[in-house]
Amino acid sequence: MLKRTIEIAPKPHSLIESMRDIGYSLETAIADIIDNSITANSKNIHVRFSWNNANPWLAVIDDGHGMDYDELINAMRFVSQNPLEKRDNKDLGRFGLGMKTASISQCRCLTVFSKKNSKENCAQWDLDFLASLTNNEWSLKTGPPDELSLLYNLANDYVGKLSSGTIVFWDKLDRLGGGEDKISKESQFNEAIANVRKHLELVFHRYLSPRTGKQSLNIFFNQNALTAFDPFNTSKASELHEEEFLYEKERISVQPYILPHHNKVNKQEWNQYAGERGYLQEQGFYVYRNRRLIIYGTWFRLIPKAELTKLLRVKVDIPNTLDHLWRIDIKKSNAFPPPGIRDGLKRIINKIEFEGKRVYKQRGQKISSDSKVPGWKRIAKENQIFYEINKDHPLILSFQKQNSEDRNQLMSCILAMLESSFPRESYYSDVSDKPESVKNINIDKEKIEIMLKYLIGEEYPNSESLRVILETQPFASNIEITKSIFKEKGYNYE
Repeated sequence: MLKRTIEIAPKPHSLIESMRDIGYSLETAIADIIDNSITANSKNIHVRFSWNNANPWLAVIDDGHGMDYDELINAMRFVSQNPLEKRDNKDLGRFGLGMKTASISQCRCLTVFSKKNSKENCAQWDLDFLASLTNNEWSLKTGPPDELSLLYNLANDYVGKLSSGTIVFWDKLDRLGGGEDKISKESQFNEAIANVRKHLELVFHRYLSPRTGKQSLNIFFNQNALTAFDPFNTSKASELHEEEFLYEKERISVQPYILPHHNKVNKQEWNQYAGERGYLQEQGFYVYRNRRLIIYGTWFRLIPKAELTKLLRVKVDIPNTLDHLWRIDIKKSNAFPPPGIRDGLKRIINKIEFEGKRVYKQRGQKISSDSKVPGWKRIAKENQIFYEINKDHPLILSFQKQNSEDRNQLMSCILAMLESSFPRESYYSDVSDKPESVKNINIDKEKIEIMLKYLIGEEYPNSESLRVILETQPFASNIEITKSIFKEKGYNYE
């Protein structure tokens, strides 16, 4: 049995360089910094940034309770707390790694300025400085940093008149895209910043626009206030019955919503709530820990994502005491429920799945009854669905009466070709992605008149036959044009 022990501390520069690739994106990194500001009871958070002529910088500034010297040094320590320790139920952290790993994933120099009880303190991790050392020590710079007048300008502007507050300042941002072209890199920077804004408006929407009894939070993006993006569109969505269940003596709250069908909202609103990935991919559970969105757009493999459930989104509230069971990662962008909670979610989703599908089933029934004489027929046979052209349509019958057997055989072949080549894959993809964009091709007045000529002939039609025509496609879909032609010709269909 080995008894001898030796100290074998990791090399600071090597370990930190490895930790830079833990998987943060710019938006998840900034969200992690804001988590600390919220935990510090901040009311106003400013995200300031600048391209700065290809030397970009970014700062997150808050008016929270701040840190004294000892608290700041501990906050700069990698793994400053045990993830298994009990925390305040409002704490959005867990590992004691967030601020450091989030920051170094995006920049090579992290400086934190904090003020508490009107006393100022500053500390800095500089990766290039660590790389220059030969003693393998974790050398944290403290005191006023050199050549960071910009940081102190921000401190004077935002924290100067306050008794407390904190600034997390990122310098030497080196993860904002490749290439040497400055214009291209600036464009990538602006695009990344725009994505950050959308991400924060979603992740913190319940802080930006809280319900009664909850304190609101203001987040400013270069002095422009962020606007909460509610993924459930609660003002217009159908709110199903809220359910709760206990796990490990902790309460899990589940609130399902059915978003409005695209016929119930305008195009702009429909596109807005489709999210980045579209309705099909954005359906599912939206898991919140202390009102902060952790993961969304997933059914945790309990049910497949389907077209008929794409308007179903389910808000799930969990406490931070269950973090270790949910396997919430350092980035707070991933989670997976333990078996006991999965059982509870499965039971609930089985009850609400039908409600989500009914929106489209009812809509489908309504569409199928729009006209009594359709151009297409839907055939259900042996668990399969076919769409075929309606061979009994008056226009087709009229054509057959006026043509020879050879021409009718040719027409029959043409119709068979159209039926067999129906683009079902493209149609399904388009309807799944943007159903509101799928439209029928418009028929102009001239073609409607020609069709009517073949149907009516030379004799004056009676009102009953005209009413039948108005219920026949394509006249039913172009009813105003058809009625105007009737009026011009003096036909009475009343």
